[in-house]
Amino acid sequence: MSKGALSVDTEHLFPIIKKWLYSEKDIFIREVVSNACDAITKHKRLISLGEAEDDGCNYRITITADKDERTITVCDNGIGMNSDEVERYINNIALSGAVEFISKYEGESGSGIIGHFGLGFYSMFIVAEKVEMFTRSYKGGEGVHWICDANGNFESEPCERDTHGTEIIMHVSDDELAYLDNEKLKSVLERYCAFMPYDIVLVNGKDETVVNDTNPLWQRNPSEISDEEYNEFYKKVFNDYEDPLFKLHIVADYPLNFKGVLFSPRRKSGYDSTESEIKLFYNSVFVADNIKGACPEHLVNFRGILDCPELPLNVSRSYLQNDAYVRKVASHISKKVADKLNSMFNNDREALEKNWNDMRAYFEYACMRDEKFGDRARNSILFEKAEGGFATVNEYLDGKDEGTVYYTSDKEGQSYYLDLFAEKEKPVLILDSIIDNSFAQYFESKNEKIKFRRVDSGFEENEASKNERLAEIFKKACGRDDIEITFVSLGADGAAALISLSEESRRFADMMKMYSMNGGGEAFKMPNSEALAVNVDNPIIKKLEGDAENAEELAKHIYLSAVLLSRTLTAEEAKEFVRLNNRLL
Repeated sequence: MSKGALSVDTEHLFPIIKKWLYSEKDIFIREVVSNACDAITKHKRLISLGEAEDDGCNYRITITADKDERTITVCDNGIGMNSDEVERYINNIALSGAVEFISKYEGESGSGIIGHFGLGFYSMFIVAEKVEMFTRSYKGGEGVHWICDANGNFESEPCERDTHGTEIIMHVSDDELAYLDNEKLKSVLERYCAFMPYDIVLVNGKDETVVNDTNPLWQRNPSEISDEEYNEFYKKVFNDYEDPLFKLHIVADYPLNFKGVLFSPRRKSGYDSTESEIKLFYNSVFVADNIKGACPEHLVNFRGILDCPELPLNVSRSYLQNDAYVRKVASHISKKVADKLNSMFNNDREALEKNWNDMRAYFEYACMRDEKFGDRARNSILFEKAEGGFATVNEYLDGKDEGTVYYTSDKEGQSYYLDLFAEKEKPVLILDSIIDNSFAQYFESKNEKIKFRRVDSGFEENEASKNERLAEIFKKACGRDDIEITFVSLGADGAAALISLSEESRRFADMMKMYSMNGGGEAFKMPNSEALAVNVDNPIIKKLEGDAENAEELAKHIYLSAVLLSRTLTAEEAKEFVRLNNRLL
């Protein structure tokens, strides 16, 4: 029998491991099961190299909680250890057997080996007051029984063990007895070990439950996965009841070497969170729900899995250490999402249009926030047409790189204006959200020859019909000397007058409104910049051009009718409109 205290290269690490290194207690399960997976992976590799005998064993990891004994036992049938290896890899903290194995047999790739730091083994002391280990090497010989307390004092002795592999028995401390509950243990295993490469079996008396999927979807060939499998995977992993709008399977090799699947969820309401939810894995081992920077910030509302076997994690695998690497991963993901959008636009337009209104805002945002993404994806951004269907800006302009794009921000409220465009067979796009309007300005900034104009932004003037006397009547009726009066031809059946507002004035007014809503106060007040376009073809206007009785009241009624076609009347305007109706009728 040998005794001693664990050897460390610096100061004693146990208090650091228990209090700071592994801030989440559940992680001890991930670490001990990861070690078991590594032991099996090493054994398989040695068999393939002819350095170990293939005994036909069914690789698996069993986990058992015993409330009476207050123990959690993890058992594998992997490579095992002899006494020299226990001394080298267990009694000497921070000397990782994985690092040495990779160096000797694998080169830099690691071939799926999880552990690199050599500290994960000791995470068990987060919950254990004592740990026992029974292990026997694949090379044969005696087994080793090793016992260590929470202060790092150990003893070991030879033992009888029939098969290669390792059995870990954690004697749970008084404060952590909750881990002996099978449901809690299962929950932790499903969180951290759901996709590890060998069967993980939770034993509960005579019942055995495999808690993991050893062939996770992102590790498979995309061509062999059906849409139904993608949808079921998404709903199970992200607890959603609806299918995603679309999916993107990423397989990156040189120089980044990572895999993943991203999903765009269906929007449930206007109040959906815009936060992305990316589950980060390291060789199929769960690391974190959302490590900042792993997914591009401009790709909001995405959900997915990223598995990065070369991920530069810190020792506890809880955060990233190399920003340059992470930026490259994020950049690659951004490129792939843009390419996916373009591919759907070119090859599956019908499916894209079907779900486009649920995705549009997120892609518009991505274009505006990231220049490279915008340059790659901008021309695939669709807009719904007021008359039905969808079109890009390029399609609207018939392939020309200049022109005016007319739009409506309120299809119902601006319906009269839309009818005017429909009569001229001029299409109108629907831009009815704040981000749509921001995207229009962004698009203009990329091509100064393209202008977006709302349907009420102005009408072609009829210079020959200018009438100063009529202009004065309308100015007086409106109660504003500064209102611009223009004269246009809209046909005899057209409205007597319509409100118009220059695009620039309206945008500035909208910006000031948003500024005020966001706490900007009343520092900038826009003057009323509505203009009144008078339809000289209308019979009522022709009457006013003569010497009509009640001319000012008629002009006031015409003005309020025009306002009513443009926006909601104020309380005072509504009262005046009713009074004029009663009087004139």
